[in-house]
Amino acid sequence: MASIVPSLDLEREMQLMKLFPEPIRLHMLYKGTHHGFQLTTIFSKFDKVGKYILLVYLKSGSVRGGYLSKPPKAKQEDGDAFLFALKPHSASKYSPQDCSNAVVCRSDMLSFGGCLTLYMIHDTSLKLDIASNEYYTRTEWAEGKHTAFVEVELHRVQDAGSVLLTGPWRILAWTEKDRDALKENLVSFKPACQSLKRVRVLLLGPAGSGKSSFINSVRSVMYGRVVLLPNIGISAEGFTKRLKCYDIRSERGEKPTALTLCDVLALGDGETTGLTLPDALAVINGHAPKGHKFQSEAPIDAKCAGYRPEPSMNDKIHCAVFVLDACQVLAYSEGQQTTMRRFHSELSDLDIPQVVLLTHVDQVCHAVQEDVKFVYTGRILLEKMQKAAEVVGLSVSHVFPVKNYSSELSVSCNTDILLLNAVHHILQAVDDTFEDYCPPSPSPLSTGPQHSTSTPVTV
Repeated sequence: MASIVPSLDLEREMQLMKLFPEPIRLHMLYKGTHHGFQLTTIFSKFDKVGKYILLVYLKSGSVRGGYLSKPPKAKQEDGDAFLFALKPHSASKYSPQDCSNAVVCRSDMLSFGGCLTLYMIHDTSLKLDIASNEYYTRTEWAEGKHTAFVEVELHRVQDAGSVLLTGPWRILAWTEKDRDALKENLVSFKPACQSLKRVRVLLLGPAGSGKSSFINSVRSVMYGRVVLLPNIGISAEGFTKRLKCYDIRSERGEKPTALTLCDVLALGDGETTGLTLPDALAVINGHAPKGHKFQSEAPIDAKCAGYRPEPSMNDKIHCAVFVLDACQVLAYSEGQQTTMRRFHSELSDLDIPQVVLLTHVDQVCHAVQEDVKFVYTGRILLEKMQKAAEVVGLSVSHVFPVKNYSSELSVSCNTDILLLNAVHHILQAVDDTFEDYCPPSPSPLSTGPQHSTSTPVTV
C-alpha cells in the first residue's frame, strides 16, 4: 500500500498555519485521488463534532479552501468559518459577512456561501464552482463554473498546544566530533558474542516506509556523500522483490564493517499480500539464500534453489527492524497493524531483538525540516513515536527517528548523527540479547555517544 500524504507543500502549509491564532495540527481524513471524488465519501469523514479544513488544488496551481468550525449541516451559522487562498509565500483570508450562509450543505452540495462550491452531477462527477459574492468579504477570485481541479482533501483541525516541548526528552550531541565518534564506533564494532562474525539486520515495513532508503542513507554517511543506487523505487506493492543483503563499509573499496543490512519484500495488509510470516521466518532462521525472489505461490522451502537446510548462526538474522513512515503511522490499516504485531510476537518467541525506525520525520514537523536536531523537542514527533511503538507492540525506548537522504545531493552532520545513532542502538540491542547466549568476545561494543531515555515526559 503506497503512502497517502497531503499534497500541500511545506511553504503553503506554513502560510495556512498563520491564519489561526493558536498552533494547530492537521490530520488528513480524505484525499480525492485515493478515496474517489464522491461527495458522499467526503461527508462520511465528518464526525458529529470537530473542526475541519477543505482544500481544493486547482489545475492552475493555486490552492483554495475553507475552514469549518463545526461539521456541516443543511444550513448553519458559522461565524468562525472562513475562506482562504494559499500562495507559496502568502495567504489570503476571507471572513463571512452573512454567518447564516457561511456554510450550506445538501446531499449533493457543499458550499461556502456560494464562493467555493463542490457539487455532484448525476451522482457520477464532482464539480467545482468559484465565485465572489456578498456572503464573504470580496475574494476577488476569478469566477468560474466547472473550475478545473486536480485534488480535494479534507483535514481535521486539532489544537497543537506548543509545537515544541520546553526541552529535548532524549539527549543527543550534535557536533562533528560526535558524528565522527559514532562513525568510528561502527567501523571498529565487533559483536560481543564470539560466535558471531557479522550482525545481520533485517528491515521490515510497509511499502514506501523507507527501508531501501535507509540502507542507502547509511552508506551515504559512511562514504561522506549521497550514494545513488538503483535499489529504490516507488510502487504500491513496494520496490524490493528479492532478499538483498548489503555490507556496510567504512569507505568505498574498504573492508566491510561487521554490519549487514538485509532488505525484503514489503509487509502487506493482512495475510494475503506482501511478505508472509513463513517466508520471513525462513529468512530469519537463515534458510533463504541471498537473492531469493519472493513469490506468494512459491513459499520458501527445501525445494528452493540455494535453500540452507542447516544454517549456521552467521546465516541467521540477529535483529529485526520495523521501518514505519511518520506520515502514515496514524493511518496504517488494521490489517497492517495486525501483520506487524503478529511478526513482533513471533520474533519475540525466537528471542530476536527488535527496534523501530520512524522515517520521514522531517515531513511531519516544520522545526525538524529546518534542522533535525529538534527531533526530540517536537511535540508532534513524540506522539508519532508513541504511536509507532503501539503499532508494533514495543515500548517507546525501542523507537528511533531517522531522516533518510532522498532529495539531497550532499550529506549533513545532524542527519548523519541521527542515522548513526539508530545504527548504534541496533548494534547495542544485538549485544544485549546475545550476551546471555554466547561467550563474550575480547572487544565488546564500545560506548558511543550516550542516548539518554530519562525524560520529563512520560512515555
